[in-house]
Amino acid sequence: MRLLFAGTPQVAVPSLDAIAASRHELVGVVTRPDAPSGRGRRVTRSPVARWADAAGIEVLQPPRPSDPAFLALLAEIAPDCVPVVAYGALVSRAALEIPPHGWVNLHFSLLPAWRGAAPVQRAVMAGDEVTGASTFLLEPSLDSGPVYGVVTERVRATDTSGDLLTRLAGSGAGLLVATLDGIEDGAVTAVPQAADGVSLAPKITVDDARVDWNRPDYAVDRLVRGCAPDPGAWTTLRGERVKLGPVTLAAGPEGGSALAPGRILAGKREVLVGTATGPVRLGQVQAPGKKPLPAADWARGLRLDPTEAFA
Repeated sequence: MRLLFAGTPQVAVPSLDAIAASRHELVGVVTRPDAPSGRGRRVTRSPVARWADAAGIEVLQPPRPSDPAFLALLAEIAPDCVPVVAYGALVSRAALEIPPHGWVNLHFSLLPAWRGAAPVQRAVMAGDEVTGASTFLLEPSLDSGPVYGVVTERVRATDTSGDLLTRLAGSGAGLLVATLDGIEDGAVTAVPQAADGVSLAPKITVDDARVDWNRPDYAVDRLVRGCAPDPGAWTTLRGERVKLGPVTLAAGPEGGSALAPGRILAGKREVLVGTATGPVRLGQVQAPGKKPLPAADWARGLRLDPTEAFA
């Protein structure tokens, strides 16, 4: 099939690699326009655009997929199908109807669970033991189209959302190519999603990423891992925001289980913080404008008062 790929971030690149190595013809990519990025706010191209530049593939960057100029160009290119991985923009019905086989989306959850922008982060934060990826026919409504296929993935106890997403991007790339092969061969049929089990995965906001020390230790652990690496879990100390890397549970008498929520106990080799249940052991800590440090090194530099606590 003639394919026009739609995607933007690095997580879409494994699917691009897989499609480029497949029997299908990749005729171009659609990605978000160049945008300011990083501390210097330099205008940069998306990872998908950079991949296409290096491969000599045409790059389309419409401000909106509903723009008449883009719709005309899409009709001129005449792809048989548009595979999609984390494109980042709503696709209009007019655009969806141009390819004969539609737009086929790779979504990183077992639909209908975790529809939305942050399925992997939400799965980790919710403590899901199993998640996966799904390919489905894109519709104007949010992640609601009929499903072609799935792959499953066990969520490990120490997984950050970044760890889990990396594995799903690899296994999902194989699923996407298998789905495209099946569509061309007439060997797969899209099945409507179940009405039960729908859950939503909206984008993680800065407020979502704030640690509530009054929650149980396992909930703090899941939140921090779910927000790593982006947007990063945080708390405040002395009126300043502090970013936290993944923590470990440290319950037990030797772990200072009587610590009040948010209370910090800094030792020579570890830093414990109280929660509603047992304490957690901090990993890396990043103070404002500083590089991340091991928690014990961070605490030594601060000379913490024994009564100090995160808020």
